[in-house]
Amino acid sequence: MKTEKRRRREGKTDYKARLSLLGGGKPRIVFRKTNRYIIGQYVKSKEAQDKVEIGVTSRELLKYGWPKEMRGSLKSMTASYLTGFLLGKKITEKEKGKAILDIGLLRNIGKSRIYAFVKGAADAGVEIPFSEKVIPDESRIRGRHMKRNVDFEKIKSKIEEEK
Repeated sequence: MKTEKRRRREGKTDYKARLSLLGGGKPRIVFRKTNRYIIGQYVKSKEAQDKVEIGVTSRELLKYGWPKEMRGSLKSMTASYLTGFLLGKKITEKEKGKAILDIGLLRNIGKSRIYAFVKGAADAGVEIPFSEKVIPDESRIRGRHMKRNVDFEKIKSKIEEEK
């Protein structure tokens, strides 16, 4: 039992998947989902040592005009897209963005928040391989399914304006 790695025992790391991601040699866009927020990170690895170059959370959308009374929806499809877009903008400001997706132990489900996030990063200019089949519908990305509309275009334009 002691030979098994602690993070595998805790259900935090799939070492086989991690090895294949690191073998590509490209930076990773890491998507994580908590009970309240979406977290996106641009991570570079050197000799299996990860270094987070850029990190964003959906909480930052409040600065760009996300309605304060809708704090509970900061892990929605729309928030995922905008968080990915924000991360993508920060990456492209710094360097030419080429990356691969790292979803960790999350289930890979098409048309989910994961792929709304990926679409946001790709729309911001990051080269990330994905299939168009897994991208959610545009109406869901824009938040038309939500009880109260979020001013999607206003938030997106504020993110684009920021330097």
